[in-house]
Amino acid sequence: MELTLIARGNELASSREQLRRLGSTTSCAAFETRMSAAGLAPLTATGIEVFQINVGKFCNQTCRHCHVDAGPDRTEQMSREIAQLCIRALAGTDIPTVDITGGAPELNANFRWLVEQARGLGRHVMDRCNLSVLLLAPQKDLGQFLARHQVEVVASLPYFRPAQTDAQRGEKVFDKSIEALKLLNGLGYGHEGSGLVLNLVHNPAGAFLPAQQQALQSQFKRELGRRGGIVFNRLYTITNMPISRFLNFLIESGNYEGYMQRLANAFNPAAAAAVMCRHTISIGWDGTLYDCDFNQMLDLPVQAPALPHVKDFDLARLNHRCIATANHCYGCTAGAGSSCGGATA
Repeated sequence: MELTLIARGNELASSREQLRRLGSTTSCAAFETRMSAAGLAPLTATGIEVFQINVGKFCNQTCRHCHVDAGPDRTEQMSREIAQLCIRALAGTDIPTVDITGGAPELNANFRWLVEQARGLGRHVMDRCNLSVLLLAPQKDLGQFLARHQVEVVASLPYFRPAQTDAQRGEKVFDKSIEALKLLNGLGYGHEGSGLVLNLVHNPAGAFLPAQQQALQSQFKRELGRRGGIVFNRLYTITNMPISRFLNFLIESGNYEGYMQRLANAFNPAAAAAVMCRHTISIGWDGTLYDCDFNQMLDLPVQAPALPHVKDFDLARLNHRCIATANHCYGCTAGAGSSCGGATA
């Protein structure tokens, strides 16, 4: 198998090299061909409901599956200037939901300002949290801050057992995650009627599709309930995307061709029609606009006539734009579908 995507040293392949690899897959039809056959091409936006802000790649963890290639050594961080442009753009719309992600978004210097500004505009705010960040000494009041502003916490927890979680996210991360979940529960998160929403995110440890979301949610609720009475609202299942760190894992382990074929074989037109990019706009740490967070990592900005930077945010052009697609999109359209909000079909 060709290993041209493996970058020198410990660096990941460039976005251009990743796209070339995805586009040269010979074992499955091009994604655009499958979409055309399903009567879904060109894929177009249906109006923006989610304003997603990726504040950068700095993170306190280095996860094996991370499509962002985030970690403690990353320096890409959204500036206050770009954050202000994001809020200015948001204020000129009625987009109801702001989804803040990273990296560990809470470690960006502008995270709390963004939350306060978005809440001040009356928008629902979501925080994509890795849980362990809540235990860092400089973030000792983070949980209280999130609760005070009624921020929905969407927390990554690959599995309800230590071995699988630690294998994917690092030694002792499971124990830290449990401690953080107990902290959030103590603030009211996850309890019915509290108004403080706590949702968990599961993604498989290897090169296969996630299990059925509802069944897995029942398992998580039962098993975490046994571990100190932990409660949460919903579980989202997300397919591992063949991008960045996980793509390199697939190639190095000899699973790339098989995984791409598995995704392509599971193509579901119903899931394809409901992909999140149709109702989301994703803003990168430097202000570039993308159809989704995955396109952002492959450097596929929004297509003309939409303008590609938040300083020129034009809702009319973005609402019904054509979506940029490639073979990585099989990840969102396989089986029950996958999005930042879990299964779609």
